[in-house]
Amino acid sequence: MLEWANYFHLKELGGLELLKAQYHQKQFSKHVHEGYCIGVIEEGAQSFFRTGQLHTAPKGDIILVNADEIHTGSSAVESGWKYRAIYPTPEMLLDAGQDFFTVKNSVPWFPSAVVHDIGLAQQLSLLFDLLEQKDNALLKESMYLSTLARLIGRYGRAKLTQAELPEAQRKVELVKDLLSSFPEHDYSLTDLANHVGLSPWHFLREFKKYTGLPPHSWLVQIRLRKAQQLLKQGMNIAMTAQNCGFSDQSHFNRHFKKAMGVTPTQYLSTLNL
Repeated sequence: MLEWANYFHLKELGGLELLKAQYHQKQFSKHVHEGYCIGVIEEGAQSFFRTGQLHTAPKGDIILVNADEIHTGSSAVESGWKYRAIYPTPEMLLDAGQDFFTVKNSVPWFPSAVVHDIGLAQQLSLLFDLLEQKDNALLKESMYLSTLARLIGRYGRAKLTQAELPEAQRKVELVKDLLSSFPEHDYSLTDLANHVGLSPWHFLREFKKYTGLPPHSWLVQIRLRKAQQLLKQGMNIAMTAQNCGFSDQSHFNRHFKKAMGVTPTQYLSTLNL
């Protein structure tokens, strides 16, 4: 079974990314996305870790991963799996979610990792078909928003605001904001702990508790996120690796493929700008 992945970057929807892929042996290591992952399994079945447990999504089911949520990915059957997914950022879901939550500017959180909803899965598949076509910007945007609204209305919950989070989690969020703002910097554990007034050991425990990864692994994910943005803006691979804080290009290539399923060169070749 051949393995392949194609990315579509949709300017008419604010740069929304659509992934169309087929995998057999591929195993995604723990990683995060800036946006949500909303997908449909089209063949086979996928197994993935999310929300502290392992989930299996067979053909026809919807997979949901929240933004900045640690997850993995691998085949649940010998034949592998084929799927399509979109990756809207939280900002992209603000408009679609406004009519469902009482808290202003609240983005959705999806408690379920796998959803069995035949009608919604068919609607998502129709949306993906449409997004792969050229032109029809008005129809694309209308279908996109109506599909997201249906998904959020049925399966979304309001994400807790910063003020509602436990104090330790608020401090972890502050460090995540720092790493996101300057991912290329070389941080020490003491630097990050001092930033939020915790001892290094206490900070290390709390960070892993609330994110699922130790700080150095989280920083790699944030650097990969910045790398995707720079590659889409036209920066070459060597300069991208340097600007994102990777020690060298081979180090960057290795981490990129583990998280994305393709090398930076392959990722660039699939850009549909």
